[in-house]
Amino acid sequence: MFSKTCEYAIKACIYIASQSLVQKRVGIKDIAQAIESPEAFTGKIMQVLSKNHIVDSVKGPHGGFEIPESAMKEKKLAEVVRAMDGDDIFKSCGLGLKECSGANPCPLHRQFAKIRADITKLLETTTLFDVATGLADGLTFLKR
Repeated sequence: MFSKTCEYAIKACIYIASQSLVQKRVGIKDIAQAIESPEAFTGKIMQVLSKNHIVDSVKGPHGGFEIPESAMKEKKLAEVVRAMDGDDIFKSCGLGLKECSGANPCPLHRQFAKIRADITKLLETTTLFDVATGLADGLTFLKR
């Protein structure tokens, strides 16, 4: 459903948000380890997330990445997905056809439209705070 890059970006945001809840900034090494991603790849993901104002990057000896709690409560998972993968998941055909529409539907159009609507609703309504608090409380996990 999501690209591997997007999966890592979502996990990175959740991890950073959970650490930010306890006033801790995290570096690339910590993020890469927490989400089981290569460091260099994680660095590129963090550049995109920072450029899109999803995470804050603080330079210096006590620097790292963070997401203020007020921003966590505003930032939706959809913003992370759009920053990494664009809008395709929100509007593309389930079979990848370019000309699929209500007037010219693919064989899965009607069934996939409901799935796409449910995914869109989930991503547009779930905040980073929502998912970070589950991780911080030990109710969810990023790796096993």
